[in-house]
Amino acid sequence: MGRLEGKVSVITGGSGVLGVAAAKRFLQEGSKVLLVDLDETALKKVIGEIGGDNVGYAVADVSKPEQVQAYVDAAVKQFGGIDVFLNNAGIEGVVSPVTEYPVDVFDRVIAVNVRGVWLGLKYVIPVMALRGGGSIVISSSVAGVVGSAGASAYTCSKHAVIGIMRSAALECAPLNIRVNTINPSPVESRMMRSLESGFGNMLDALEPGVDHGSPKDLILQGMPMGRYATPEEVVNLMLFLAGDESSFCNGGVYMVDGGSTCD
Repeated sequence: MGRLEGKVSVITGGSGVLGVAAAKRFLQEGSKVLLVDLDETALKKVIGEIGGDNVGYAVADVSKPEQVQAYVDAAVKQFGGIDVFLNNAGIEGVVSPVTEYPVDVFDRVIAVNVRGVWLGLKYVIPVMALRGGGSIVISSSVAGVVGSAGASAYTCSKHAVIGIMRSAALECAPLNIRVNTINPSPVESRMMRSLESGFGNMLDALEPGVDHGSPKDLILQGMPMGRYATPEEVVNLMLFLAGDESSFCNGGVYMVDGGSTCD
């Protein structure tokens, strides 16, 4: 029997690299899965690749209350409820010093990464409680526990969701709902290509004419294992926290970072 047999999982950021990898693994472990994302074309592509009757999708902007309520309602209508909530949607914003960071970009990062996480909890918790409990896994980052020059909005957002998680973990414990964060280091993904480009451009602007080398190589200097994580390595932790094996894990900040925050 699979580790999520008979459970219903909702995954936001469902067309991103972690969302897709989690969906595939959760399905293999017996869960029904509802993928949530803003990009319907991307969602349809993922559904086409995965196939089967146990996966569906809902299009939603996670920063909009009525759209969050709609994806929760879709999970209930299609699969009967929610047992696992992978509160995973997030955007990186841009790489820029605080003094030059665009206000509109900052606001959008906070709207998606913080408000979106909070709204997900607000509307999922009552439905999950009706099932007798469950597990909520929030995607934070190593940027949730350390600073990162040039990424003030993203870093702020990932620190913030740890605070939200800790409040929710205390509130939800009597409901038999566990709430934790996972905090990955860089993962091979589109997001990291975007951030690498941004960090490279920022360094070139700060020190014109200096050969800084590959931005990825600079990032890897802070990675003791000398590489980024694979999506599957992050999903292994998501799966553990989603399933019953982690039944006494609540309110935790779980690193999956190859030792990059040890110092």
